[in-house]
Amino acid sequence: MSMDQLKRQAAARAVEYVADGMRLGLGTGSTAKHFVELLGERVRGGLKVIGVPTSEATRADAERCGVPLTTLEKIDHLDLTVDGADEIDVRLNVIKGGGGALLREKIVATASSRMVVIADDSKWVETLGRFPLPIEVVPFGLAATRSAIEGCFKQAGVAGEITIRKGVDGHAFVTDGGHWIVDAHLGRIPDAPRLAALLNGVPGVMEHGLFIGLAATAILAGSQGIRVVDRS
Repeated sequence: MSMDQLKRQAAARAVEYVADGMRLGLGTGSTAKHFVELLGERVRGGLKVIGVPTSEATRADAERCGVPLTTLEKIDHLDLTVDGADEIDVRLNVIKGGGGALLREKIVATASSRMVVIADDSKWVETLGRFPLPIEVVPFGLAATRSAIEGCFKQAGVAGEITIRKGVDGHAFVTDGGHWIVDAHLGRIPDAPRLAALLNGVPGVMEHGLFIGLAATAILAGSQGIRVVDRS
C-alpha cells in the first residue's frame, strides 16, 4: 500500500468522527486534503456541516469539494478539528508546519473542543525533533529574533542549525499571514513543552510548530491497519 493510500485510510477513519451539524476545523497538508475530499463526499450525500479552513490552499480544496465554509469571525468555537502532523510523540504532542500553515492551524485547533490528528505511522516517534521545527517569524529584526530563538534552545538543552525556508522561486517562503518561516534542525527535543513555552516569549516569533496538549486523538495508518491513540 502506498503512502498516499495510508494517508487516505487515516482520513477515512477521521470522517467517522464527524456528526451532522458540526462546526469543523479543516487542516492543511496532503493527509488533511484527503479528509476534505472524503468530507465533501459526505456533504454531497446530505451531511450538514460547516468548516473553517486553516489555509488558502485548504479553502480552495473545500470549495472544490462543496464543503460549506465560514470564519472564526462568524463563529468563535468549533466542535472538531482534523489535521495532519509532521511528527507525533507518545504523549500526543505534535510538530506541525511543514506546509507553512502552523499559525492558522494552531488558532483553529485552540478554538476547537477536540483535535484529531491523522497521519501515516511513520510520523509516530518516541521523542519529537527529527522533523525540523518550523517557527513563523516577522521578517523585521530577524537577526535579533534568531539570536533570541537560539537563547531559547540553549535554555531547553537543544541545539541545531536554523535555516530560512525558501519558496519554489528561491526567495523566502511567505505564509498566508505574510510572515517568514525558519526551520530549526534540532534532531531531538527532550522537553517539548519547555521549549514551546520559551519560544512563546520571543516577540519576533508569531508562532511555532510545537502543538502541546492540543491533540486529543491520533489516527495512524500503517501496513498492519489503523491504530487509534487517545491522549490519557
